Amino acid sequence: MTFSQWFLCLVLCQIYIFIKLWKLFKKAGFSPLLALIPFYNSVVLLQIIKRPKWWVVLLYIPIVNLLMLPVVWVETTRSFGKNSLVDSFLSWISLGFYGFYLNYAADVTYQPDRSLQPKTGFGQFVGSIIYAVVIATLVHAYFMQPFIIPTSSLEKSLLVGDFLLVSKFHYGARTPQTVVSFPMVHDTIPIAKTRSYLKKPQLPYSRIPGFQKIKRNDIVVFSWPADTVRQFFKKEAGVIKPTDKKSNYVKRCVAVAGDTLSIEDGIIHINGKKSIMPDRAKPLYGYTAYNSKGISARKLKELGYDDLNRKFVIENISQPILNALIPYITGFASQDRNNYQIYTGVKGLPIEIVRQYRIQAKEILETQKTLFLTLKEADQLSKAIKLDSLKRKINNVKTYNTGFFPNNIRYNWNEDQFGPIIIPKRGQTVAITQKSFPLYKKIIRDYEKNSVSNTNGEIKINGETDNSYTFKMDYYWMMGDNRHRSEDSRFWGFVPEDHVVGKPVFIWMSIDGFTEGLRNWRVRWDRVFTTVGGSGKPVSYRWFFAAFVAVWQGVVWYRKRKKKA
Repeated sequence: MTFSQWFLCLVLCQIYIFIKLWKLFKKAGFSPLLALIPFYNSVVLLQIIKRPKWWVVLLYIPIVNLLMLPVVWVETTRSFGKNSLVDSFLSWISLGFYGFYLNYAADVTYQPDRSLQPKTGFGQFVGSIIYAVVIATLVHAYFMQPFIIPTSSLEKSLLVGDFLLVSKFHYGARTPQTVVSFPMVHDTIPIAKTRSYLKKPQLPYSRIPGFQKIKRNDIVVFSWPADTVRQFFKKEAGVIKPTDKKSNYVKRCVAVAGDTLSIEDGIIHINGKKSIMPDRAKPLYGYTAYNSKGISARKLKELGYDDLNRKFVIENISQPILNALIPYITGFASQDRNNYQIYTGVKGLPIEIVRQYRIQAKEILETQKTLFLTLKEADQLSKAIKLDSLKRKINNVKTYNTGFFPNNIRYNWNEDQFGPIIIPKRGQTVAITQKSFPLYKKIIRDYEKNSVSNTNGEIKINGETDNSYTFKMDYYWMMGDNRHRSEDSRFWGFVPEDHVVGKPVFIWMSIDGFTEGLRNWRVRWDRVFTTVGGSGKPVSYRWFFAAFVAVWQGVVWYRKRKKKA
């Protein structure tokens, strides 16, 4: 819906409020014409039901208003003497239309002195729950949102199992575009596993002003532009989602609007110069290590290189043993019963499982091993252990393909050799040719809502032949630090500004073994309550937080004691 359509909708809503409530306004001692004044009619209604006038703000905040409206419906009913559970239920189940019955059919009298205190313990409980949910929804939608790192695309900057707090006010909170949505969840209702929102109506994109812009190399949470999945890691038919209900991704913004980006031998260049990463950024590259006498995974683990697989041969394999090992197996090298070989993560086989099932296992020293290292780690590793060679994997095979953005056969880019490509900027005009059209087609058609066609060599935008286009939004280029194991802009292209969610600012919890089941969880205490940004080694502020909580609880206890006395 456009802004003009929403303005018309707002006018119709004010007429609806007038028709529904004008008699009740009169019975409460107010002019019925006040029910026709936009926004002020809500202020008067709150005055009638004896609720704070500032609630009017909550009534016009998307998502939050869905929680507040049922409260206002019930309170209006009770303010005119309808206090039974049946009346309250009818107000709620009729979606407020019970107000028409009160306004035109019922013989009601305004109750200015009614008590606002719940009459039962259950009523007090419900009121507390509603209050908590409203506050939590407001914070979640406009200030701070929790986020969990599910994949290794930002290792070693952010780890799998890091629990983040994502600020929405740094870049400015994106106002919800999906009007009707279940509060406090994203796109799916937990347990029920059903869609949590209605696709229509949709508000136009808008954003509350923030106090900083996205800077190059910021870590950013955004709505995945290419999202067609209902659930991560599950194959099923694609779905079309509103922008604010697309799956959330977290990557590093390596190029901002107006930059020219290229990738040469896996190294990012911005505006013709090698990109300088923050000191906390640790880009990982794939390496092939070789030693004719074998490479000890145990030795690599002792040196701190834990991003690798280990290979074992199981000499007494059986179904019970296989069932016990399945949670720890990452792959199979051989399933020959007489030579059963498996891969595990860096932790290998749990000693308790080996002892319990009396597993006869032997680790195989592989002569060649794939490692994922930073450039600095690769230099250190060559000095720490004896290797015949250690070579960084660089894809130099440039073939015309559709696997990498712009997913068009005219381009031969790959993960290590990419661009140059200009990151679009609001107000910037580019030439539209048969060569450049694939780069900007999705922007013009899907993100900026124009009709496009390319027939017989003639490109038309909104039905008119055009050889240039001026962008309406800023765009960004997002990539993972784990260069060879990250699905990012190299595969699906630009991230529009209306897809930006927020800035990760804090790690409040970090769990090692997060994907290995609850019994394998271990808290990484050195990462708990550390900042995401900044320079230097991250410092944990957990003891400061614990001290703050202790002092706060002490103050609460003292005030309660003093009040009781």
